[in-house]
Amino acid sequence: MSEILVLYYSPGGSTAEMANVIARGVNEVETMEARIRSVPSVSINTEQTEDTIPEDGPPYATLKDLEECTGLALGCPTHFGNMPAAMKYFIDSTSPLWMSGKLVDKPAAVFSSSMSLHGGQESTLLTMILPLLHHGMLITGLPYTETELLSTKTGGTPYGASRVTSDTEANILSNEEHALCLALGRRLANTAKKLKG
Repeated sequence: MSEILVLYYSPGGSTAEMANVIARGVNEVETMEARIRSVPSVSINTEQTEDTIPEDGPPYATLKDLEECTGLALGCPTHFGNMPAAMKYFIDSTSPLWMSGKLVDKPAAVFSSSMSLHGGQESTLLTMILPLLHHGMLITGLPYTETELLSTKTGGTPYGASRVTSDTEANILSNEEHALCLALGRRLANTAKKLKG
């Protein structure tokens, strides 16, 4: 069984729900399995992270999770059109993997959520893609053959899965958002399977 790492940061739970649906899409592909991990929050004052073991939810990711995965789905909320500090802090710790080329030729996909339709989802997805390209990863987006991209009134982009949420509906994906998250998980897993095969 090959594993796709579904790695996310989700202080409010919205991105975590996307991660769970993407993981279900991964698990639909024969011989592929999702490994779900998160990253700890970072203090805005000291750049120190929380404890190493979360009270609930998936374990925090390690560099070994990245090294062992066959592919990566990376997700976080949109903060001012960019990654939040917690995800950037984790990505900045991956230099040893970059120096050793451990992520070269592995497929990767990205996903994000925001509280408004024009809240910077696409720029966040693009900023998440940049370090993955530096690692030599192969970016897997969503093609327009996924017809929900043409009909969605909320989230969904060719760069990766996205969603629009609010405080009152934090964990309710629209039908299109749900379908696109599943499709992204399946596409990433199928791509990893073909590359490995």
